Amino acid sequence: MSGSVNKVILIGNLGRDPEVRRMNSGDPVVNFSVATTESWRDKASGERKDRTEWHNIVIFNENLGRIAEQYLKKGSKVYLEGQLQTREYTDKDGNQRKVTEVVLQRFRGELTLLDSRGGGRGADDMDGGGYGERSGGSGGGQSFGRSSPMERRPAAGGGSGGGGGRGSSAPIDDDIPF
Repeated sequence: MSGSVNKVILIGNLGRDPEVRRMNSGDPVVNFSVATTESWRDKASGERKDRTEWHNIVIFNENLGRIAEQYLKKGSKVYLEGQLQTREYTDKDGNQRKVTEVVLQRFRGELTLLDSRGGGRGADDMDGGGYGERSGGSGGGQSFGRSSPMERRPAAGGGSGGGGGRGSSAPIDDDIPF
């Protein structure tokens, strides 16, 4: 295999409020945990079972960190994309420890808020905040990372120059030679 991929996609709820620290350079680092829950029905008893996994999240991206600090709180539902990274450290008792974290790097990663600004009822009542709303199967949310051009909504308003006065929803009837 000539290449490899290290990409993590999570949708879950924050287990604690984001914590912001500063590195020696002054750059912010945001930490929080996200819970993902898998549920199923036990075949033998018919009883509903759940299993929750906790994921440590670290954001080195200054803009995403600022958004996390402002808008996220314990219980918030988020979509995020990052990479797995394992690091070693020495705890306060002198023991060597290893921890695996989902890291959103300085120029990589994505964070989408799936709750409404009021923190309550879901993404259906999200108002447009200008940070690139993404529409999806369950309503949408605020997307604060990279997104492909196919996921972005067209700009609001009429045609912007050279469009012959066509609105953004008018079909293009150019003859394409292929």
